[in-house]
Amino acid sequence: MEINKTIKHKINKLKKEYDILREDKQNLLDIISEAELPESVYNSNAIENSTLTIAETEKILLNMEVSRNVSVREVFEAKNLAGLFGYLKNKIITKDLDKDLILLLHKMLILNIDNGIAGRFRKQHEYVRVGTHIAPAPEHIEVMMESLLFEYSGNVQDYFLEKISKFHLEFESIHPFCDGNGRIGRVLINFQLMKLGFPPITIRDKEKQVYYNSFGEYRDSNSKKASGMSRILYLALLESFHKRLAYLGAKKIITLSDYAKESGESLKILLNKSKRQTISSFREKGVWKIAK
Repeated sequence: MEINKTIKHKINKLKKEYDILREDKQNLLDIISEAELPESVYNSNAIENSTLTIAETEKILLNMEVSRNVSVREVFEAKNLAGLFGYLKNKIITKDLDKDLILLLHKMLILNIDNGIAGRFRKQHEYVRVGTHIAPAPEHIEVMMESLLFEYSGNVQDYFLEKISKFHLEFESIHPFCDGNGRIGRVLINFQLMKLGFPPITIRDKEKQVYYNSFGEYRDSNSKKASGMSRILYLALLESFHKRLAYLGAKKIITLSDYAKESGESLKILLNKSKRQTISSFREKGVWKIAK
């Protein structure tokens, strides 16, 4: 998807409204972030084939018992990823996107899961494959990551969504770690967005195939097209805006199915509009909602 003037205008309009409404309402924004944390953690881990449900993830984060036997790894994956969200939220002002931050986040993510690989890039003889994509040899990772970070910080021409999309696609193509690349990459997307004053987003497991397809589009094109990833981030950002504006504006929030009954509109059509974000709807625990 090309980030054209219409899209930029729409984002700018929502951003201005968001900035006005969030004045003196940081407490409400914190509550929204805390409420959606289990969903964010669940989706990122589910993309990596975790078997936990949203409900189980929520119980684990609240230190409650889960009704079935869950692997210790999945418990730490949930808790560690939640810890990353909390850490970055408090470090937006003081931390910059650099190698040290990325290594620290990886150490926090993999702690108690595989301490031998936590907080370091792949080293000699540590090769990884993602589908048909074979990641670069370990010997090249340091230079490639330095180049990626330099390119991102020095790029003042591309629109912010294009910059973040390209960074994410390239980061995942480098696949600098033995494990945890996808989750770290998606955490970095939110760090980059919040650093610019935008709300965090959720890339959902239900859209996993579209998400994966965007990597194929990037790697298989001579020009390294980032349009697929840009569309994913754009739609997720609109949804995040719509959710926060509904709460910040003290609107009455109802399910999309109830809205369909009240308005007489087809639920199927409303769901299609929601997926394209042509109406101001958003999801909470997988349920589409809208402000009246």
